[in-house]
Amino acid sequence: MARATMSEAAMSDDERLARDEATVRREFWGKFGRLAARIPFAEDLLTAYYCAFDRATPSHVRVALLGALAYFISPLDILPDLLPIVGLTDDAAILAGVVKLVWDNIRPQHREAAREALARLSDQSSA
Repeated sequence: MARATMSEAAMSDDERLARDEATVRREFWGKFGRLAARIPFAEDLLTAYYCAFDRATPSHVRVALLGALAYFISPLDILPDLLPIVGLTDDAAILAGVVKLVWDNIRPQHREAAREALARLSDQSSA
């Protein structure tokens, strides 16, 4: 375990960002798809996703958003997502806090992309 901590400490911020970005890209849509119907903050979550992957978004904002998104996909959770009613509460709180901090960097095109993705998912589940 100490070895992981040492390698983590040896990572530069850019390496950590690249690792977190790759993890979110790889795992986000699978978890989102499984839980989309139960997520009352789905549009905000997708807006954060599109803002985080927008290269025009400043790096410090991308880092904060990727951290919140990584927490959402993490199997280790303060409140397990499978618990009825409260399971996604911690995810929502973290996302809300980060979104509040980076609000000025969330653009209308991020929200529009989120709405379009939700519409596509809704169409797919209806078919």
